[in-house]
Amino acid sequence: MVLSALANRLPSKRAFITGAGSGLGLEFARALSTEGWSLGLFDVDPSRLTKVEEELSNANVNIHAFPGDVRDHDELTVAVNSFADIVGGLDLMINNAGVACAGSLLETPPEDWRWIVDINLLGVVNGCRAGVPQLQRSGRGILLNIASAAAFVSPPFMMPYNATKAAVLSISETLAVELANARIQVSVAMPGFMHTALLETARGPERERNIAEQLMRSSRYTATAGARDILLAAARGDFYIVLPKAMRNVWRFKRWLPDIFVRQFPHLRERFFSRTRTK
Repeated sequence: MVLSALANRLPSKRAFITGAGSGLGLEFARALSTEGWSLGLFDVDPSRLTKVEEELSNANVNIHAFPGDVRDHDELTVAVNSFADIVGGLDLMINNAGVACAGSLLETPPEDWRWIVDINLLGVVNGCRAGVPQLQRSGRGILLNIASAAAFVSPPFMMPYNATKAAVLSISETLAVELANARIQVSVAMPGFMHTALLETARGPERERNIAEQLMRSSRYTATAGARDILLAAARGDFYIVLPKAMRNVWRFKRWLPDIFVRQFPHLRERFFSRTRTK
């Protein structure tokens, strides 16, 4: 079993995933379903959630689907509590739901800022507030927050996305200390670009959407591999989960030589797009 280490640590195998209707959230659900986990799936799109429920239920997996919006604290809390009541507790809480927004400072209207902050930042806060009490009742568990490499790379024209993902990183670092004595492991994943449905709902200028699509197309790292690698790293007890390997080198560069990184990154970005335009 690929994720046997995770099951050995959490033998009751009960996980709740936000944003489970597509992309990385769906791949988390698929990976855990093959290992016999009981899954609580939460997503704002009922039709996607129904398709996922049908797919995984056909594999004789214990699935409980909850349509809802992570922006609604009470709605998400009720869903997590209902799932925990049904299966007898919670072992793994994955705060995965997120959206994208691009554009320069003056191109991004206040309503887009409110939209992405409510989902990417407060949605994670709501997920933590819903999941942590259940993890405490179980006596152990893992709180896994999904940020992004954008949290430390801070690419230009992605300020709202960068800021919310950096906030998820900060929340996770804070909780790792606050929950250290509660036998709850906190992990934060910061993956680079991979093929997901993130851009389907993205807001911002078409120029930046096209750039993001280029980055996704150029990436050989799939959401399937990303979900597997993140779960394996969480099973090892990793706090910072940066992947793929090339992105870990960028992470070290930024942490060890931040001033040089900030000066060099615009040139690296331009070289990348120069290569893609000549192909």
